[in-house]
Amino acid sequence: MATPMPTGAKAMAAVSFAVVGWLIANAYVPNMPEAQSVGFFRELTGLLGAIVGWRVMGPSVGKGYLEAIGSGWKTVIVLVFFALLLFGIYEMLQQSVRMRYDGPMEAIIDVFRRMMERSQALLSVGVMAVMVVGGGIAGVLTENANRRWR
Repeated sequence: MATPMPTGAKAMAAVSFAVVGWLIANAYVPNMPEAQSVGFFRELTGLLGAIVGWRVMGPSVGKGYLEAIGSGWKTVIVLVFFALLLFGIYEMLQQSVRMRYDGPMEAIIDVFRRMMERSQALLSVGVMAVMVVGGGIAGVLTENANRRWR
């Protein structure tokens, strides 16, 4: 299978959604449980934002600015889902090393439970504002890059 060629729009999507991912993580940190350390949370979310921006938003350009805003919101939703999944798996692996699960199915179910617990903090005004505004601006920037760098 041939690999799609890199474009200016994909590069702009990667950069802009890396910034949006970092900003979402930055807005999310005050809502984290106090016992939880931040570590590389912001950086990993930014890296994930770059990957999701390249793969999801990059190919979704060329349909106009209004569609780009919608595609930006879709990309933010995908980014948040995979960030919750990534950190849910990370927390599950930490608990499984400590032998906290009776079996593998309990560990897998716990990933989704942790995703649901962490998603409640996303409902704060600051995080939602960054998601809505950041996704829209990143979508418009990506559409603009597509129009300029063909």
